[in-house]
Amino acid sequence: MNSSNIYFGLMSGTSIDAVDAVAVRFNADGFELINSHSEPIPQDLKQQILDLCSPPKDSVQLLGETDHRLGKLYARTCLSLLNKAQLKASQVSAIGCHGQTIRHCADFLSNTPYSIQIGDANILAAETGIPVVADFRRKDMAYGGQGAPLVPAFHQYAFANDKVNRVIVNIGGISNISILPINGLCGGFDTGPGNLLMDLWSQIHIGTSYDHNGDWAASGEAHPSLLQHFKTCEFFSRPAPKSTGRELFNHHWLEEQLAEFSELAPQDIQATLLSLTADTICDAILNLEIAVDEVYVCGGGAYNNELMTKLSRRLAEVKTTEPLGIAANLVEGCAFAWLAKQRLDHQYGNLLEVTGAKKQTVLGGLYLP
Repeated sequence: MNSSNIYFGLMSGTSIDAVDAVAVRFNADGFELINSHSEPIPQDLKQQILDLCSPPKDSVQLLGETDHRLGKLYARTCLSLLNKAQLKASQVSAIGCHGQTIRHCADFLSNTPYSIQIGDANILAAETGIPVVADFRRKDMAYGGQGAPLVPAFHQYAFANDKVNRVIVNIGGISNISILPINGLCGGFDTGPGNLLMDLWSQIHIGTSYDHNGDWAASGEAHPSLLQHFKTCEFFSRPAPKSTGRELFNHHWLEEQLAEFSELAPQDIQATLLSLTADTICDAILNLEIAVDEVYVCGGGAYNNELMTKLSRRLAEVKTTEPLGIAANLVEGCAFAWLAKQRLDHQYGNLLEVTGAKKQTVLGGLYLP
């Protein structure tokens, strides 16, 4: 195998459920997925991450310990992937490691915007013997961008088609869309909550980490007044470029929104949260200046049957990314493998129309074994 063509992509998202790793071979015709591996995030480590996302529970001590533990977990995940794919470390050019976001403060939340991802890339490089590209967001922010979303550039590379206007919807903890028009001028932005609030409500009321297939939401009825109340949040009416995260949509935000709706049954609130995710995605797509021919969904939300049904009621041709060649849960990993390749090739990784940065730039720092 040609070592210059094989990259790993490593992703742990806002849902904080697992570390997903992919091995990808790039060539002149595109790319192929070699193998993948997923490693669950232990519950105590997940709680540490959540505490770091929640002032005043965060601390420098907790930050250092969690950064170290995540570096070890990332290394274990990549070593397992090496074994599954029957590869040697020397055959892998680099690992693209997004890291775990513990704070993403866009310009509308702070006069000093910043984004912090942890998971020690030095440990990852040392324990795998593979160069690591990490810290992808802050270079874009240094040039005035939001640092997010970053996946639209990969979506353009992997999924754009010059005969149809496509939108790729990535539903992780937060949802974002990539706009891939026939004319090639890619756009994209965060639309709001994805699975994050639904997961939180499931954990509180039915003791599960997420609502499997959206079955619990399907057992309830969305409440129109509550849905409209949710939608009064300023984020939804802001123009792009825009990005968001747990800093805005969290337990505190949800409690505030529900203060006047305490009589509602938990399953009805879950149904309303699912409708919020679906509606804000659909509203964003239907308000675009192009007529969208096809919509493809990736991320964990693609496996929520009730959510996919809601999207299909308002949008034409809604499918997962599987027909485009990548399983829905592996697209983000592939994106960071590609971004690592862009870094080593000294090619830009951001899109000005998406992040609002003043210039296109090479993203990520390089960590050598």
